[in-house]
Amino acid sequence: MVRGAASLALTFSVHPLIIGLTIVAFATSAPELFVSLIAAISGSSGVSLGNIIGSNVCNIGLVLGTSAMIRPLKVDQQIIYREIPYLIGTSGLFWLISMDGRIGRMDGAILLAGLVLFLIIGIARARKFKHRNDAVPEKESNNKLWFIFLILTGMAGLTGGAHLIVKSAIYIAREMGLSEIFIGLTIVAIGTSLPELATSVVAGIRGEHDISIGNVVGSNIFNVCLVIGTVGLFNPMSVNMELMQFEFPAMFVLSILFFIFARTGFVINRLEGLFFMLGFIIFIGVSCLRIM
Repeated sequence: MVRGAASLALTFSVHPLIIGLTIVAFATSAPELFVSLIAAISGSSGVSLGNIIGSNVCNIGLVLGTSAMIRPLKVDQQIIYREIPYLIGTSGLFWLISMDGRIGRMDGAILLAGLVLFLIIGIARARKFKHRNDAVPEKESNNKLWFIFLILTGMAGLTGGAHLIVKSAIYIAREMGLSEIFIGLTIVAIGTSLPELATSVVAGIRGEHDISIGNVVGSNIFNVCLVIGTVGLFNPMSVNMELMQFEFPAMFVLSILFFIFARTGFVINRLEGLFFMLGFIIFIGVSCLRIM
């Protein structure tokens, strides 16, 4: 999928960051959408909500942390001052609308409107960054369908693999008598974040830093706006208020730290990656002690 996305960006003369923020981010958020929607419809709101909070923490802590530890990630200045603040805003909005103990249809509509605005900004930026003066190799231009095929095949593989892992994990956890919120925050969240992990690590190793960073930022925005927005609009659900004490604040604080680290030197280095990883481990540990 990374090969297809990077090549497609070159073919259409679109900045790879835009591809990472939109196409790749949507593709790797597909498991979260599928799992959370099915869980909410099945009456397992704890799994649905915990999945998104846990996934967003996992994307920054585990995915970004692992990618940076393997190879420091250069951060585009534009994403620092536009998309990451947007991520912080959506995380704060998610926390705010959950404070009344319920995510209803109006909340879902607001979040989906936020997604539409994000996509409009992305389209506008795609036009701005279009390399009008760059000549696209004819060989690359003639392979558009092949690149699209690679993206779709990668999406299918990632989504299918995540679904199998999550399905098995939920079964095992329930057999062990664990709570649904804990399952969602940990096992399901990690399972549905595996596509982001695979994609960002591969992109980082290939030197496609814009796709790696854009994937994490875009996925977290999609998780909140698309997934919670869709679930809230079509299947309103209750919010366990225990999550207000630690899980929501942890998600929000990690988003702010992401901005701070990216702003210092415009690089996420190995030490900062290790800090993110430790933050993720602490999040899992505290959640285990609180609600397992």
